[in-house]
Amino acid sequence: MSATASDTSPRPGAPRHFGRWQLLRLLGKSQHTMNWLVAERGGEELMLVLPRVAPPAGDALERWTQAVRRAARLAHPRLAPVVDLGVHEGWPYAAYELAGLATLADRMPRKGLPGLQAAALASGALQGLAYAHEAGVVHGDLQPAMLLVDDQQQVRLAGLEVACESPAAMALAAAAASSGSAASQLSTQRAAAERDVLAAGLLLHGMLAGVPALEEPDVGRAVSRLPPHGREIVRLPWTTAHPVAEPLRAIVNRATDRQERQRYRNARTLLHALEGWVQAESSAEGGVLGLLADKLRAAGVLPASAGAGARAARLAMMERERNNELAEVVLEDLALSFELLRVVNTAQVRGAQVSGNGPVLTVRRAIAMVGLEGVRRAALGLRTWPGPLGEPAAAELERVMERCKRAGRVAMALRSPVYDGEVVYLLTLLQNLGRLVVQYHFPDDAAQIRRLMQPGPPARDGDPPEPGMSEEGAAFAVLGADIDALGHAVARWWGLPEMVLGMIRRPAPSAPVHPPQTDEDMLRLVASCANEAVDAMAQPAAKVASALQRVVQRYGRLLDLSLRDLQEALQDRPAGDRIAHTAPMPLDAGDGRSGTSGAPQRGAGAAAGGVRAQSALRARSAGSSTLAR
Repeated sequence: MSATASDTSPRPGAPRHFGRWQLLRLLGKSQHTMNWLVAERGGEELMLVLPRVAPPAGDALERWTQAVRRAARLAHPRLAPVVDLGVHEGWPYAAYELAGLATLADRMPRKGLPGLQAAALASGALQGLAYAHEAGVVHGDLQPAMLLVDDQQQVRLAGLEVACESPAAMALAAAAASSGSAASQLSTQRAAAERDVLAAGLLLHGMLAGVPALEEPDVGRAVSRLPPHGREIVRLPWTTAHPVAEPLRAIVNRATDRQERQRYRNARTLLHALEGWVQAESSAEGGVLGLLADKLRAAGVLPASAGAGARAARLAMMERERNNELAEVVLEDLALSFELLRVVNTAQVRGAQVSGNGPVLTVRRAIAMVGLEGVRRAALGLRTWPGPLGEPAAAELERVMERCKRAGRVAMALRSPVYDGEVVYLLTLLQNLGRLVVQYHFPDDAAQIRRLMQPGPPARDGDPPEPGMSEEGAAFAVLGADIDALGHAVARWWGLPEMVLGMIRRPAPSAPVHPPQTDEDMLRLVASCANEAVDAMAQPAAKVASALQRVVQRYGRLLDLSLRDLQEALQDRPAGDRIAHTAPMPLDAGDGRSGTSGAPQRGAGAAAGGVRAQSALRARSAGSSTLAR
């Protein structure tokens, strides 16, 4: 070989050799590396990975040798072990065994791979890549020929640090040769690792699309065409041979996003999202709950709110007959309220199977069923505040809880008086169950989701700000699962039936809202409207008015709601106007006043005037509402 490697396979005729190996076939090449299938005289086949340009003898060659030797010392199941490392006639190489292995380039079907298979392969490569990055080693030229796949679809990553003239290698060499600070070298290392992660995203894109991103077989060249060096945009096509699930699409598109700030910063974050999606997708029943199962067992759904000790003392002094006042105390604590709902909807209480009698969605009824002692046991069984959270994450969880409670109060103000105020309040909280559990169990992911949703600076002067992601898209890109789906999985685990699960699913922001046909529909819309209104209030001050107007445009005709009505409902009620004081009064079954036949009353008067509805929520065979007891 010459100082610049040939792009061609060996010519017909006499076999070509590289040292003691016969060159059989070129497995892959890029701007910076090449992979050859070679055979020793004994017949064993190996893969040689070499730089496309041989480093000059002396310091450059010594740096290459030290870097590849350091990488070869890493031991991980997803890193291919180097079996030979050396220099032949000035040409450095690293050799890898190929027993039962083939490159991803050779195994890739023309139509691409199904989502789960592609995600599993990418996850395996990312496990090895993340381990290497954490050891201070980068790859520098991630290509399909660098991924070795066995018959069981297990992958190993080869070629760490071999690319001696890649942008990453040259930047690292310059940083090492300069007298720069350790912080500068660390920054250079981090930038090189981020380039590896972007290359991994492009590889995953190609696995799913069946063709390389930008129709560029060399992943490194494709990377150079994306911002900040180029202006190309890479998005997964909507039409692929194998359907791509929306969460996986969001992950892949985030990995190659044109906004650098939105991309994955390290291999672990991309791996975390892919593993979350695989976990959720692998099992139709309970897959999403699998993301939470261990955490729920260890830390519960939510921790008791701050001041739980004083609240437990108050519960101990309560009289059994004062259920309304007891409910008022319980409702101050979201974790305790949810725990009582879980208890009465999943277990036999006083010899009766609750799930057979319909769902329980009021704390008053739950208290009546479990008794004062049951309430005390539930309170004492909760994790104390703030559970495993540190101070910043606990403060954010408290903020989210207060926001959810405010939405509950808004929903009560918007509801028709024929609906039980406590039912409306709790349904509104349950629509936020996913947000709450994500903030409690995945606080770092929750912070990342919020960051992805924020608008960014304009790409150029005079342009509008770069848009942030939707909450759904950000959750897909971080967790690999929908926030609402996590909340639903928990609610289903509690034993809540499909009717209630339907009411706690908020309409997608981009989907049209249909007129309510049943009381279930009406309660769902009231709770969703309240939640969207409180979300609108969290916008920057200049955007609040337009955001509220959009809420009114979505729900106004369906709920007979004006902007003024919504603004009045958003004014928090006095502290003494408690939820438990809105217990419904009896209503004649023939009265005809159901939630779908009259316009909701507004403001505090409507919130305080709750009465039991003649409701489609009733158990049809029993003729009585199970949600308003």
